[in-house]
Amino acid sequence: MEYILLSVLTIVGLSLFELVSSIDNAVINADVLATVSKKARRWFLTWGILSAVFLMRGGLPFLIIYSLDPSLSLQETFARAFSSDPEVIAAIEESAPPLLMAGGIFLVFLFLHWLFLESKHYGIIGEAYIQKKGVWFYAIVSILLTSIVWFSLQISPLVAFGATVGSSIFFITHGFRQNAEQKEKEMLGSKSMSDVSKILYLEVIDASFSIDGVIGAFAFTFSILFILIGNGIGAIAVRQITVRNIENVKKYKYLKNGAMYSIAVLGAIMVANSFRLHIPEWLSPIATITILGYFFMKSRNALKKQVSDSDTPVSTH
Repeated sequence: MEYILLSVLTIVGLSLFELVSSIDNAVINADVLATVSKKARRWFLTWGILSAVFLMRGGLPFLIIYSLDPSLSLQETFARAFSSDPEVIAAIEESAPPLLMAGGIFLVFLFLHWLFLESKHYGIIGEAYIQKKGVWFYAIVSILLTSIVWFSLQISPLVAFGATVGSSIFFITHGFRQNAEQKEKEMLGSKSMSDVSKILYLEVIDASFSIDGVIGAFAFTFSILFILIGNGIGAIAVRQITVRNIENVKKYKYLKNGAMYSIAVLGAIMVANSFRLHIPEWLSPIATITILGYFFMKSRNALKKQVSDSDTPVSTH
């Protein structure tokens, strides 16, 4: 019974995390899809989901599990990845600290970049002040990386290497996303680009944005089956939101805050686990659901207040 409850909690947490962390992706999808034909839009929302769910949300975690022990054949890795045997899962977790460190550093850097440098709706006291000190981002992540590498070396050179890999992944994907934002502006203003080019662009962008969800998923579980189900549900929901409710979703202005604070917590949990502090399995889904729930309610209350204020007649006296 306890296993079933934890499994359901994990899948719900994964789905919500994937959904909310992909809001930016959904906005880009909606903007670009508005400029293509109905046929291209339909193709992206049906066949495109196969690459979104199975290739990235399923394939990438499988490759990550394979990287933990390349001596295994692909068939052995596949059986291991989808095994529910506690001994197999324990063996994966035993070899996972470098992966956890890489993922944790990536997520923590992602959060800090948002906190210090990205425009946002301020949802918590202190965010405005921190953003004014944005120039400190590079100093803080440099000092943080140096400190973590130093302490990691006391455990294992591979764990320390994992920290540098996480940093590299962050800066590579960040540079790619900045370029993608510029390309999106050019694409929306161009009338000569074909629908095929735009759809291919969206597939590449989707792959980039899926990295956050896939890496964060390992803070929840090492079960590829759970990751595939949870992230798959979230990815399908994002596709539906893209064409049906994206304007309504944009009104919930603190959802991005919730996603980023969830990322911070998951990153911290992964770093802690890489130091073998053994954080309880239930903490990741509970923390994610709580944080996302809080910022959803905060967004909802702000929206209600905005609607109420707009309906209040202005006095002429």
